[in-house]
Amino acid sequence: MLHLFRTSLGVTALAAAALGPGGGALAANGPFLAHQALYDLSLVKSRSNSINSARGRILYNFTGSSCEGYTSEFRQVSELDSGEGKVTLSDLRSNSWEDAGGKSYRFKIETRMNEADAGWVDGSAERDGDHINVKLKLPAPKSFTLDGKIVFPTEQIQRIIAAAKDGKSLLELSVYDGSDDGQKVYNTLTVIGQPIPAEREGSPDPSTSDEHMKSLKRWPVTVSYFDREAQQKEGEQTPVYAMAFELYENGVSRQLVLDYNDFVISGAMGKFDAKDSKPCN
Repeated sequence: MLHLFRTSLGVTALAAAALGPGGGALAANGPFLAHQALYDLSLVKSRSNSINSARGRILYNFTGSSCEGYTSEFRQVSELDSGEGKVTLSDLRSNSWEDAGGKSYRFKIETRMNEADAGWVDGSAERDGDHINVKLKLPAPKSFTLDGKIVFPTEQIQRIIAAAKDGKSLLELSVYDGSDDGQKVYNTLTVIGQPIPAEREGSPDPSTSDEHMKSLKRWPVTVSYFDREAQQKEGEQTPVYAMAFELYENGVSRQLVLDYNDFVISGAMGKFDAKDSKPCN
């Protein structure tokens, strides 16, 4: 997984972690919208002055239903200019599927940096009682178990929406999305702000003018990601990165801000298309 530019996948977070709808508990949380969204990336600030400029795009495509599970396709192409002719081009692609109950998760992730060979992660995870069985095909065959309290990316978003609807302002979750080498678990802290009424548009983008979105409220959300192993070994409390966004109750996200400590990137929604979903039989 790229050190310079990463997001929660499946998401992931959007994605990941935060760029798409969550599954599970659909009766309580209502239907989630199948859609495609394009986000234009730009540099907000560089705290260490190590980055002169940044640009790129995130394309996120979400399909599925509560009966067939949810598929997330994600691509992030980014260009970082650190000055003196040093430009880093990264290309991240992921495809993941998660069932609505958060029991099964499959993922394929491809990362490319400049002209180097692509890195691959390919695996699956199955919840079994109080643990999760993970099987990796790439980067190397490996099987291991994780704590059953860990959630997958779409369930992470579902739980954030549920917490927001319950009026909660804080949510702690451990998340597995298959990123890095397929063995990384992140501890996350989500801060949820007061709901934004549907009639308060704010700065417009393609989501605010879409007929599927006009009657929906949304919440300002910030999710900080911490390296679980570093926290356990060193008590480290500095997040690896953080994502802020406005999250609609149907799972769509807008006004992304990606904070990588050294620099901050914004993701403005440039295009939004709602899709039809086949109802469950």
